[in-house]
Amino acid sequence: MKGVVVVGTQWGDEGKGKITDFLAEKADVVVRFQGGNNAGHTIKFDGKKFALHLIPSGIFRKDAINVLANGMVINPKAALEELEMLKQGGVNEYNLAISNRAHVVLPYHIELDGLFEELKEDSKKVGTTKKGIGPTYADKYSRIGIRMCDFIDPETFYDKLTDNLNYYNKLFKLFGKEEMNIEAIYTEYSKYAEVLSKFVTDTSILLNKAFDDDKKVLFEGAQGALLCTDHGTYPFVTSSSPTAASVPLNTGISPKYITDVIGITKAYSTRVGSGYFATEFENKVAKQIRDIGHEYGTTTGRPRRIGWIDTVVLRHTRRVSGITGLSVMLLDVLTNIETLKICVAYKLEDELIDYIPANIKDYENCEPVYIEVPGWTEDITQVAKFSDLPLNAQNYLNKISELSETPVSIFSVGPDRTQTVVLEDLM
Repeated sequence: MKGVVVVGTQWGDEGKGKITDFLAEKADVVVRFQGGNNAGHTIKFDGKKFALHLIPSGIFRKDAINVLANGMVINPKAALEELEMLKQGGVNEYNLAISNRAHVVLPYHIELDGLFEELKEDSKKVGTTKKGIGPTYADKYSRIGIRMCDFIDPETFYDKLTDNLNYYNKLFKLFGKEEMNIEAIYTEYSKYAEVLSKFVTDTSILLNKAFDDDKKVLFEGAQGALLCTDHGTYPFVTSSSPTAASVPLNTGISPKYITDVIGITKAYSTRVGSGYFATEFENKVAKQIRDIGHEYGTTTGRPRRIGWIDTVVLRHTRRVSGITGLSVMLLDVLTNIETLKICVAYKLEDELIDYIPANIKDYENCEPVYIEVPGWTEDITQVAKFSDLPLNAQNYLNKISELSETPVSIFSVGPDRTQTVVLEDLM
């Protein structure tokens, strides 16, 4: 039995999709456990490129069961568009299961997302993708959400949709927005419900049976631990918890089934959207990293903010997510940078601290404390083992491991599956 969780250690976009796809080769089940189509995982293989937003990255392994678990919020229209995209790319054979307890993103959630962001001052905008994720989770915890089991039952769907839009249309009217037509939404989305209904099941039962049968289960997180509503840089966070700690609640399994937690980190740092980013810098080196690393959002297309790797962040994520090994991605992007910086601590006023302050004002006043290490000029894109790396690249990985207090289990030297070097067998 194996229960391996893949989590982002930073603010998302670390390369989780590639590692999930890579590890899925040996997995029996691959599970997305939170978030919605505000996430984006890019998978490249055999000269093809796929951008996934809802569908688990194990979808390309036809023998694996791919689960959208109860902790997700699912836009039915987007899910079907993604399945059509996969079909057009030649992916026709797959096993897909959608939790009957997952909540459904509907058009009024998307409208609300944009409205709430518009009402904020520019400095207080969180940089939402405006996919309706936050309002859907808000409905979930307000106990007015529409779950998949409701969505695929025509009578229940119509009843709950009517109740919600009778309320939200008053809000839209108050703020000068066009009211939404209940009948039009019901007619359109009922068609999606009919198509998706064949995938809907109790995925908690499915997953527990997989563990009972000694299967290998891979859990794929979206976003990163610093976007966790509880342990991230609140309020500049997502609307769910991308940590491994949330997996049992979001999938309906016992914590005892989690055996390994792989923290995915870039060899540097990036962030999309608003919020303080301690190691951020913008110069010709940042532009070089952005261009070579193709640092533009999979979901939004926005240029990502660039920073040096931050081991305060890595230690924070190790603590709150129980990380047992690191996967260092895009190491090749740092080739030809003369000097690399690693953040080892923060300076807050006159105090040296080793943690991320809860108060966002305190965090914004933190200054990164760096060490510098020499870079390398050798091409590493064909490296197949650790000892083949230039000495300075080896030293860089060793220093990250030492400062994060976590062993490096995997490192990546390019976007393709074959450019992945495994130091520890995880599945």
